Amino acid sequence: MQPIEQAPHPGGGLSVIAAPADGVCVLTLAGEIDHDTGETLRQALDLSVTGQPRIVADLRQVTFMDSSGINILLTAHHAATEAGGRLRLAAPTPAVLRTLQIVGIDQIIDCHPTLQDALDH
Repeated sequence: MQPIEQAPHPGGGLSVIAAPADGVCVLTLAGEIDHDTGETLRQALDLSVTGQPRIVADLRQVTFMDSSGINILLTAHHAATEAGGRLRLAAPTPAVLRTLQIVGIDQIIDCHPTLQDALDH
């Protein structure tokens, strides 16, 4: 897998940088995940794009996530699991972590305090 970069949408939005790391696709996300940017996240998490079903989404630069992002993460989690892989979330900001905890996603998808922790486990 070659590193992929998608620039943020004009006026903010979401940027995605994908890079391989020891058999895992690391997606570094920055910006907001909402209805307007959901398709960018959906495409980045697509297993045909990542090239393999082991994915870590680095959320430390995500400033906001709504239910659109939650649904996309759940769909990606199920797809990765069915393909014999996994989706892990790394370093969510306090606001994003609160959203994940409120809806219980942190109980379904492994959520780690740092990127390294997500890669190690």
